[in-house]
Amino acid sequence: ACEECGEWEKALLLLSVMLHNLMELDAISFNAAVRACVKGSKWEKALELVSVMVRSELRLDIITCSAGISACEKGGEWVKAIQLLRFMVQGKIELATITFNAAISACEKGGEWAKALHLLSLMVYSKIELATTTFNATIGACEKSSVWEKPLQILCSMAQGKVEPNAVTFKAAIVACEKGCNREEAL
Repeated sequence: ACEECGEWEKALLLLSVMLHNLMELDAISFNAAVRACVKGSKWEKALELVSVMVRSELRLDIITCSAGISACEKGGEWVKAIQLLRFMVQGKIELATITFNAAISACEKGGEWAKALHLLSLMVYSKIELATTTFNATIGACEKSSVWEKPLQILCSMAQGKVEPNAVTFKAAIVACEKGCNREEAL
């Protein structure tokens, strides 16, 4: 219930009460608290909880890791997002589109276009479903770094992969071309 409204303080209080009363803390309780912290824009707290889970040897799952990566994205912590994604691969935790999208968005916020492109190619290699939002975040990372050639290549690859671009896709590609001073390509 606390998770749905982003009531991170209440979620942390309930975890604390459980711990104080020597109740067994499980991944479900932590996952809910992590997601509440993410929704409450308390990404640092969310990452602290993920660290506590690791130290407590609780099994992290796709829910935990996706929420943790989403927290990294909100905080612009692209390095931590990639570390958590790497942890998922090493721990053989299921990978999903939403998880990669959050990691790519973290790279976008950090201006790490090459890392975003690498994650996109890793998704293709791992046969993770690609979505318009995946491409939008990758193009956005290139646009923020004034790399204009890559968004055009990404647009072409979307057509090959049968993923529909939307207005956000085209706008980001146009802005990337503009920032790259290639107005002919933008038009």
